[in-house]
Amino acid sequence: MRGRQRELALRFLAEPADVNYGGKVHGGVVMKWIDQTGYAAALGWSGRYCVTVAVGGIRFVAPIRIGDLVTVSAKLVHTGTSSMQFAVDVTARDPREGGAGERLCTHCVIVFVALDAVEGAPTPVPAWAPGTDEDRRLADYARQVMELSKGIEQTIARYRDADADA
Repeated sequence: MRGRQRELALRFLAEPADVNYGGKVHGGVVMKWIDQTGYAAALGWSGRYCVTVAVGGIRFVAPIRIGDLVTVSAKLVHTGTSSMQFAVDVTARDPREGGAGERLCTHCVIVFVALDAVEGAPTPVPAWAPGTDEDRRLADYARQVMELSKGIEQTIARYRDADADA
C-alpha cells in the first residue's frame, strides 16, 4: 500500500467531554483529531512511523457542536525527500440530518516526516507529483502556507536570540 493511499478520512462523534466553556468543541480536541488523521494518512503513504513537524494556516471557520458527526479528511498535496504535506478539512454535521447540513469547520496544512525504525532518522518517502490543475493548486497552496510558517519561525528565533543576548 506504500505510496498509494493519498487520501484518508476519519470520523469522530463530538462528545460532551470534548467541549469548552462555551459549549462548542475545544480547538485542542479538533487539533488532536487533525493530528491523528494526518498521522494515519502519513503512515499510509510512507509505510513508516511518522512525526508531526508543523501545522500551518489553521483556521477555525465554524463551531462543532456536541453530537455532531465530524469528518477529518487529509489529502497528500506535496512530498519532499522525507516529508509529506497534507491539506486537511474538518467538516461536521448533525447525524440526524443524513448528508445534509455538512459544514466546513476547520482547515489547515499538516507536515509529517517519516523516520526509520533503527535510528529514528528521517527516511525517504515515495514521491508524489500533482497530476491535475486542482492538485497543482493544492500543492502551491501548501507551499505558500509553509513558507508563511517559516517566516514566523524566523521571527520567533530573532526574538529568542535578542532575549538570550540581553
